[in-house]
Amino acid sequence: MDDIRRDDEAAEEVAKQHRIQAQVNRADEERGDEEAEPKAMQAGARAYPVPPFPPQHQAKPGDETLLEPAPMYDAPYWRGSGKLEGKVALITGGDSGIGRAVAVLFAREGADIAIAYLSEHEDAEETRLAVADEGGRCLLLPGDVTSEDYCRDAVAAVIEAFGALDILVNNAAFQYHASGLDDLTTEHFDTTMKTNLYGYFFMAREAVPHMEHGAAIINTGSITGIDGSEELLDYSMTKGGIHAFTRALAGNLVSKGIRVNAVAPGPVWTPLNPSERPPEEVAQFGAKTKMKRPAQPEEIAPAYVFFASPQCSSYITGEILPIIGGY
Repeated sequence: MDDIRRDDEAAEEVAKQHRIQAQVNRADEERGDEEAEPKAMQAGARAYPVPPFPPQHQAKPGDETLLEPAPMYDAPYWRGSGKLEGKVALITGGDSGIGRAVAVLFAREGADIAIAYLSEHEDAEETRLAVADEGGRCLLLPGDVTSEDYCRDAVAAVIEAFGALDILVNNAAFQYHASGLDDLTTEHFDTTMKTNLYGYFFMAREAVPHMEHGAAIINTGSITGIDGSEELLDYSMTKGGIHAFTRALAGNLVSKGIRVNAVAPGPVWTPLNPSERPPEEVAQFGAKTKMKRPAQPEEIAPAYVFFASPQCSSYITGEILPIIGGY
């Protein structure tokens, strides 16, 4: 009798599994087309461009004025609330991309801005005007962050112009792919190292003596510093180094009351990548993320406001925040 009961129970369990299997199979068939061509995710206050983009390529260091579509940096729905009132921020690579978006939001929150940039004068002037529209002052500092002397002079210029330095955003970067290890020349490797590591170190070393309790340093890392990228060996190395530098410097500066954190973006629509990849790859830039599109700079910039503002992140230091459109 017990054997019969067990057989009946087993048969019912098998039937139940068959029903579940059939139901899911029907759902898969009905969803077939949708799954084959998933749509890009739009979860912001406005819709953002999705691949394919016009195929395009730029000479280094890249110009935002030439990028199509134009990166979205002005965050029109972000309402300032004085989070950085009276603060002074120095942003490297602030002429375009993430740096420009950060400058705009910092100014909207009440900060005065200094922009360090290499030679993109037209982009830098556009950023200056955008900061002025927010009611902030903006100092333009063209030069090369790989130069120790430039970093010293840039910080000195900020102190002379504004009398203080409360926030340092290390954001300037050099990135260019190399398909194989043999393709990565010493000059290429050296340029990446000096821009992405020396530049961060020089700026931090010059800035810290002028920073007071409550100041903040924010470094721009990258998902490549976490996952690596087979064609960005040098860039991945530097971004991993930036993450380690962030955590080490955070511990080093705790006693001074200076917080140090990093933002680690995935693909972001800025001049950096269209000046790094061939046109056909630029056309599909960001398509492999879960959201099926790259971030726009204004989607990344709020993380910098968060780390810069003592009202938002007074108990946070040594953190790496990935913003990568979902795993």
